Amino acid sequence: MPEGDATMNTEQTRAVLTVALMAAFADGLKDERERTRVRELAARLPGEGIDLAALYQDVLLGKPELEAVAKPLAADKALAQFAYEMAVGVADADGAHTPAEGAFLAKLAQALGLPAAAAQEYVAKADAIAAVPGVPATVPATGAGTQPASVDAAAIDKQIVDASITNAALELLPESLASMAILPLQVRLVYRIGKQHGYELDQGHIKEFIAALGVGLTGQYLEQFGRKLLGGLLGSVFGGLGRAAGRQVASSGMAFASTWALGQVAKQYYAGGRKLDMEKLKTAFAPLVQQGQAMVQQYGPQIAERAKSINVNALPQLIGRG
Repeated sequence: MPEGDATMNTEQTRAVLTVALMAAFADGLKDERERTRVRELAARLPGEGIDLAALYQDVLLGKPELEAVAKPLAADKALAQFAYEMAVGVADADGAHTPAEGAFLAKLAQALGLPAAAAQEYVAKADAIAAVPGVPATVPATGAGTQPASVDAAAIDKQIVDASITNAALELLPESLASMAILPLQVRLVYRIGKQHGYELDQGHIKEFIAALGVGLTGQYLEQFGRKLLGGLLGSVFGGLGRAAGRQVASSGMAFASTWALGQVAKQYYAGGRKLDMEKLKTAFAPLVQQGQAMVQQYGPQIAERAKSINVNALPQLIGRG
C-alpha cells in the first residue's frame, strides 16, 4: 500500500471499495459461486457509514460512472495509486486480465489521473505474476488417478506449513504485488498435494476445487483487500496510507490460516480418492481456518524471517518453485 500522511474519509473509502467491486465485475464475473462470494463479502465487511450490500447492488445493477467514482481519489496521488493497485489485483486474481478488464483498467488509470506508462508497467508486473505456468493449463485424461503405494503425510504437512509461512510473509510486505502472489501459491500447493496422491491436475480443476470450498480466487482477493482497508481504517485515525502494523499482522495471520486450511482440505480430498463429499469439506474448511489462526503465533518468527528473504521483483520465480 502506498505511503502518505492523509487519513481516508468515508467518501474516499467508499470510492476505493466501489472501484474494487467494479474491477471484479469488469469481465462480467459469470461464475455464480464467485458472484455469491463477492455479495456475501460485501454484506459481511464492517464498513462504518457504508452500506456495502447496497454498494454491491449499485455496482452490479446501477453501473456507476467510473469518472464520478474516481473523483474523490484523483486529487491524492497516493490514494489514486492505492485504488489502482487494488483494482489490478482484483482483475488478475484468477489469471492475467481479460481484454474487458484491460479496458477497464486503462479507463480507471485515466480517471484517476495516473500516468499511462506507469499504469501499464504495473499491470505488466501483475500479469507476470498471474500468468506464471506453475500449474499445467491442461493435462491428459488420467481417469481416477494412480494412487501411490504410500504417501508421506508428514512431508505433505511440512509443505502445507511452509506454503502458509510464505503466504503470511508476503502479506507483511508493503508492496501490493506481494499480496498478488498468495493465490497462485495456493493453487500451486493444491497441485503438489494432488500430484503426491497420484493425480495430475490442471488449473481448471484446481480453481474449481477452490471455488467449491467457497474460497474462489476473485472473492478471496477482495476479502484480503477488504480486511486491509476496513480492519482499522474506518472510525479511527489511520495515520497515513502505510499499512498499520496491527492490520498488517492480522492480514498476514489470515493468509497463513487460509492457506493451511486449504492444504489440509486438499490432503483429505485427494487421500480419499476425490470421492469425499465437497459439501462436507466446505463445512470443515471454516474450523480449519480457525485452527490455522491459532497456529500463527507459533510460526511468527519464521514468518518474519521469510519476509526478509522475499524479493518482490522475483515473485514469478517464487511461484514457479511453489
